[in-house]
Amino acid sequence: MSHATRSAAEKRAVFRTGLASGRLLRFPGAFNPLSAKLIQRRGYDGVYLSGAVISAELGLPDIGLTTLTEVADRARQVARVTDLPGIVDADTGFGEPMNVARTVQLLEDSGVAGLHIEDQVNPKRCGHLDGKDVVDTATAVRRISAAVAARRDPSFVIAARTDAKAVHGMAEAITRAKAYADAGADLIFPEAMADAKDFEAIRAAVDVPILANMTEFGKSELLSVSTLESVGVNLVIYPVTLLRLAMHAADTGLATIAAEGTQESLVDAMQHRRDLYDLLGYESYRAFDESVFDFRL
Repeated sequence: MSHATRSAAEKRAVFRTGLASGRLLRFPGAFNPLSAKLIQRRGYDGVYLSGAVISAELGLPDIGLTTLTEVADRARQVARVTDLPGIVDADTGFGEPMNVARTVQLLEDSGVAGLHIEDQVNPKRCGHLDGKDVVDTATAVRRISAAVAARRDPSFVIAARTDAKAVHGMAEAITRAKAYADAGADLIFPEAMADAKDFEAIRAAVDVPILANMTEFGKSELLSVSTLESVGVNLVIYPVTLLRLAMHAADTGLATIAAEGTQESLVDAMQHRRDLYDLLGYESYRAFDESVFDFRL
C-alpha cells in the first residue's frame, strides 16, 4: 500500500542519527506527496517542505500569507506516503511564542521529523529577497525556547534559522547562531550565505549541526555536495528545485500543444503511465483489496 511503513518515531530517530553521522544529508523539496515518493525512490536522505513552495502551490507569494493549518495539512499528507524523515518550514512560527508552541505540537502530530523557525519580522519575506527585517535577538530566542519547551517528543528536531546576515552582516548572524544554539536549537540554518567561507564561519561558531539552503536564483553560490561536506555542513536542502523543474516542463508542454495542436511530440518527455502506476503502488492496492474483499468458497 502507498503509505509509510516507518513510524514518526522511527523517522525522527533516523534523522537524529543522520545528523550525528558526520555525513551530509540531502533533502530535496517536495511540492506534493507524489514528488515525496519520487525523492524516496531516488535514494535521498529526507524530504523538505518549503514555505515558498506551499505558498506558490496556492498561487501566493512567499510573504507570510499561508496559515499553520495549510502547512500542517501538507506536512501530514507528505509524511503519510514516505518513510523518509521530513523537515518543515514553519516560517516565524505563525505568531508569538504561544503560537510557536502550538505550531510545534501540530507539526509533531503531522508525523514529520522536525521544523525550522526563523528570526524575521512577521509577516516574513523570502529569505533571498531584499527588504526583509529581523526581530531583536531576545525575541528570536523566546521563539526558539518556546519551540523547545513545547515539543513532547525529544527526538523531534527544532532548527533555528537566522536571516540576520542580509540585514546586519555576518558577525550578527554568528552571534545569533550561538544564541539560538544556547537556547536549545538542535540545528542552525544560516540563511542567504554567500559562499563556502560563510558556512565555514558558522561551523566554527557552533557545535550543533548546520543546514545549507541551495536554492536557485538566490544570494547563495550553488555549492556541490563535496564542497558542503568539506566545510562541515550536515544537511543541504534544495527547496524549490523540483517545483521549478515541473513548472518549466508544464509551461513548455502547454506552449507546444498551443503551437502544434497535439501533445504527440511531448510524449517521450513524459513520465510513462506504467512508471506512474509503479510509483503509486497500484499492484499493492490490488493485492490488498483481493486479500480482504475478494473470496472464493
